Amino acid sequence: MSKVKSIIKGFKFSKKNSVAFKFTGAFLAVMMLTMVLFGASSYSEDVNKGLENNLIRLHVIANSDSPADQSLKRDVRDIIINFMKDKLKDSKNIEQTKAIINQNLANIEKLSKDEIARQGKDYGVKTMLGIYPFPIKKYGDITLPSGNYQALRVVIGKGEGANWWCVLFPPLCFVDASHGTVPNSVKKDLKKVLTKNEYKIITTADNEDDIPVKIRFKVVDFFQAAKIKFTGLISKIF
Repeated sequence: MSKVKSIIKGFKFSKKNSVAFKFTGAFLAVMMLTMVLFGASSYSEDVNKGLENNLIRLHVIANSDSPADQSLKRDVRDIIINFMKDKLKDSKNIEQTKAIINQNLANIEKLSKDEIARQGKDYGVKTMLGIYPFPIKKYGDITLPSGNYQALRVVIGKGEGANWWCVLFPPLCFVDASHGTVPNSVKKDLKKVLTKNEYKIITTADNEDDIPVKIRFKVVDFFQAAKIKFTGLISKIF
């Protein structure tokens, strides 16, 4: 009888140990997952900050998605690019580029309004240089992940239509990427202002053979897209 009691007691003890072991295992798994997510989030922030600090985008937003407004957007875009190409031809760094853009915001607005008026529209125009959220965007064989970027933003009318973008610094806007590739001369400029890791992420994100780079790109894009959505939700609430 005493043997049976000792076996039962041993069973109860081992059962308690089993529960404790499972709890400890679950706790450690959660801690490890938290550390992985924290590390991935931190990595995403570092990459985004590097891109934000070293690139300036041009962002033109149409009044609406009507064919006429989208055509007008493209015409305004061309005028701005032609104007800024001359202004920025001797710019050596991002700070100089920002200074030139700020000096010409009024000129950019006037040129845009003149083209809009020439086409018989009375839309207003807002021009500003700031930091804005962007979804994932592709330009030729360069892909920028979601995130916050410095940008010259030009909003036509209500600004409710599809937008167009390129990079003013380094000067991707002034090259033709319609054939799917960005010239090596421009990529050399990108290499000068980005880290090796940042450059590789945006230039080889579509390379099916480079799995590590694709994963790193997905990590950056996922966390930055989630951050943008969360920030937008909070701004709507408050």
